[in-house]
Amino acid sequence: MGDGLRLDIPIWGAAMDGVVDVDFAIAMGRLGGLAVLNLDGVHTRYADPKPVIERIAAADRSTVNAVLKEAYREPVKLHLITERIKAIKAAGVPCAVSTIPARAEERADLVQMAGADVLVVQGTVLTARHSSRSYHQLSFEDLVRICDIPVVVGNCVHYETALELMETGIAGILVGVGPGAACTTRGVLGVGVPQVTATADVAAARDEHMRRGGMRVAVITDGGMRIGADVCKAFAAGADAVMIGTPLAGAEESASKGYNWGMATPDPNLPRGTRVHVGTKATLAEILVGPARVDDGSQNFAGALRSALGVCGAHDIAEFQHVEMVIAPSITSEGKSLQQSQHVGMGKG
Repeated sequence: MGDGLRLDIPIWGAAMDGVVDVDFAIAMGRLGGLAVLNLDGVHTRYADPKPVIERIAAADRSTVNAVLKEAYREPVKLHLITERIKAIKAAGVPCAVSTIPARAEERADLVQMAGADVLVVQGTVLTARHSSRSYHQLSFEDLVRICDIPVVVGNCVHYETALELMETGIAGILVGVGPGAACTTRGVLGVGVPQVTATADVAAARDEHMRRGGMRVAVITDGGMRIGADVCKAFAAGADAVMIGTPLAGAEESASKGYNWGMATPDPNLPRGTRVHVGTKATLAEILVGPARVDDGSQNFAGALRSALGVCGAHDIAEFQHVEMVIAPSITSEGKSLQQSQHVGMGKG
């Protein structure tokens, strides 16, 4: 992301309250990745969010939406934003924070003064011409101008929209509408684009932006990735990094120890997410960098990416972004009848 931020592994942790807290952000940072803390979540609403997370995790299916809405009625505390950022920075790792568009400008100075390294502005869909009747229209050009740290925005799935956003001076763009395991946007709104198509379109916009003389904008595929193969396909489609949530919820270090719910799940008027249970499956290190203890692709994502580069003859991610891709629905089942009948390896799903 320019000279402002470089990661040992190009994997971001999604700003999900059930996944990323201060301790998780520190742990992921020490492994070379970057976890994003949700500034509109329980970690900035409560001095001690653990009991709240435990209530959400323990709620049954019939009451969980009500529990979520009640939990998120508590207002965000500005001093907690500062405390959380400083705690992450005190551990010597990069800090990324996410805010809704309506609060982006008013929080920009606060998060920079606290020491954040990246500001993520995130909504279901964002454009350079974002407008709202309920709050001041957000100008990404103005936001970038007042920020000395990289600004990442999302989400986006469309070539022209991405190109317009890149021309505002942003450093990164999140790709995806509704692909996440805990997201219900595609069911509630009927809106979504397959992730490979969306990533390829936004990556094409990045390349055109550079052809016109603009700086390289990091394309970050956000959501819809369950195993190493999914991660590798995102990079092959043009991503510079990936953002994952639910796979990390299964880490021993996750905030909820095995649960995940989307940022729009607690919406008081129209929830666009649900709580999912994945269980605790591995350490964060095993999921991100290995060694893997299982054979289904759910661990050692970084190792899978390195191996995929080698198999495809790519020396780095930039070369890997230009490998040929084909649509092959049967590629994961071809020749795998024994795995499927015995429910092992690729036949577990």
